[in-house]
Amino acid sequence: MKTVDFIEMKHGTKAEYEFLHELETQYIQALPERLLVALERLGGSLEGYKVNRLQHSLQSATRAEADGADLEMIVAALVHDMGDELSPENHSQMAASILRPYVRAEVTWVVEMHGLFQMKYYAHHYGKDPDGYLAHKDHPWFETCNRFVEVYDQAAFDPAYPTKPLSYFAPMLKQVFSRAPFDPTITHD
Repeated sequence: MKTVDFIEMKHGTKAEYEFLHELETQYIQALPERLLVALERLGGSLEGYKVNRLQHSLQSATRAEADGADLEMIVAALVHDMGDELSPENHSQMAASILRPYVRAEVTWVVEMHGLFQMKYYAHHYGKDPDGYLAHKDHPWFETCNRFVEVYDQAAFDPAYPTKPLSYFAPMLKQVFSRAPFDPTITHD
């Protein structure tokens, strides 16, 4: 079989769905490679900063590792701005959605909220509220997100910072994104 016969999902047969499941399994297994390509594309995205988005992502991950962060947080720092290219107005939520099946809930929450938390540094320049993040001050992961943004994200625009290359972080990314998705021993709260 090269393609299924149905044109409406409700008319698919068991054999067709088994065929599709096999193709989907192969596609999912290639996710780490597609994520690496997506990260490489960040090298040519948003301009105006002293470093491009790929360099920023690599620097964030390098800073996380230097700070003693665990594997999940290092990979989160690496992919935290992955949504910039396709979803600039909610890049944090997109990156968190990519991570969600493979990391603990704390890491997902930090990435999802980092866009709001980082506004404390610049929102006032646009006439917006820089304190919106304080609505979460009682959240158990508030301080983790605060630290992520302060130490790994907002400081990662320095072209002179000794930043590790994508090839260094690729095995870490592959390790995290090769996990069984939504493993309850990992993704629990």
